[in-house]
Amino acid sequence: MAIDPREKIALFIDGANLYATSKAVGIDIDYRKLLTEFSAKAYLLRANYYTALVEDQEYSSIRPLIDWLDYNGYTVVTKPAKEFTDAMGRRKIKGNMDIELTVDALEQSPYYDHLILFSGDGDFTALVAALQRKGKRVTVVSTLATSTPMISDDLRRQADFFLDVAELARTVGRPQVQKPAEA
Repeated sequence: MAIDPREKIALFIDGANLYATSKAVGIDIDYRKLLTEFSAKAYLLRANYYTALVEDQEYSSIRPLIDWLDYNGYTVVTKPAKEFTDAMGRRKIKGNMDIELTVDALEQSPYYDHLILFSGDGDFTALVAALQRKGKRVTVVSTLATSTPMISDDLRRQADFFLDVAELARTVGRPQVQKPAEA
């Protein structure tokens, strides 16, 4: 990965996308090591984590992670997920944070040199192009190491650099915790 140590960098993490990608690769991300890894490469200006939360649940499995990130150097941006019933009568939850991430990345762009985007979502291709027009460098972090790539081909082509989560896992990953089977 080509990060100039003189650069100011900002991490923008699409939480749902990174979660799905890391699970597909078979690892869990150690978020403390992630901060350490990027702080060692350049001046880490900001680390933003974006996720939608289901508000009406008494307990959300993501809540401990969100709380930990919030207290340990990340700026956590959340919004309530929308719940709806599809045509088949199934309960569905939708929580897209693309607009929030995009607006923040553009607003904060005067302050960083290089954006590290943790997402393979092709919807971010226009954001990457806009940042490049502003003279910013963009690294996209996702994976090609799964049977179906988790990154949009357009996004990968638009980015200045691509970092595979499978490669990053060597320094910031840990094996997924397997829950014991119930008897």
